[in-house]
Amino acid sequence: MAITDWPEGERPREKLLEKGAAALSDAELLAIFLRVGVTGKSAVDLARDLLRHFGSLTRLFNAEQAEFNAFHGMGPAKYAQLQAVLEMARRALGEDMKQGDALNSPRAVRDYLRLRLGGRNHEIFMVVFLDAQNRVLAAEELFRGTLTQTSVYPREIVVHALRHNAAGVILAHNHPSGVAEPSQADRWLTDQLKTALGLIDVKVIDHFIVAGSEGFSFCERGWL
Repeated sequence: MAITDWPEGERPREKLLEKGAAALSDAELLAIFLRVGVTGKSAVDLARDLLRHFGSLTRLFNAEQAEFNAFHGMGPAKYAQLQAVLEMARRALGEDMKQGDALNSPRAVRDYLRLRLGGRNHEIFMVVFLDAQNRVLAAEELFRGTLTQTSVYPREIVVHALRHNAAGVILAHNHPSGVAEPSQADRWLTDQLKTALGLIDVKVIDHFIVAGSEGFSFCERGWL
């Protein structure tokens, strides 16, 4: 049955307008983005198939174009639309993160980092540079690695901190394995960076690990 034949209160678009986006399931929200289904399937059916195939919204959002386009009904135009939506969301969260004291709005920082790093297939190490009032100066991806590890060079982070005249940093990287708990290497690296940045009076505020939609904070664990 086509969505247009559904009772009005069950149609995703009408339901969103009446009850708000939070009332919709992942499949219903995705169906609104898709707009139309394929032969024999409504947009909601297609959305459910996509979620089953990729496993989650996060993995769908971070799928490579070839994998995305290989799914029936998902061509280059849809991929471009999806990437545009994601980039707008990242920029909006980036604006929220930069508007005030990063330490007084940790949720904005974490939401930004989750959207930026969650679901990536390779390790990415990035740094959020802060001024003396803990306002965000810049957020940069500095190192990329393999599926399980990346090489991080303290000297490069020091150079970037000096370039931005930063007073503090928030370190962040992802775990493609899906497990947010830090390894011994993560703890060792954090100590090394804390020491190196301390030599130029730059404080490590937190080290945040992203694994899909999950996150781990060194600061909250009491390790910084």
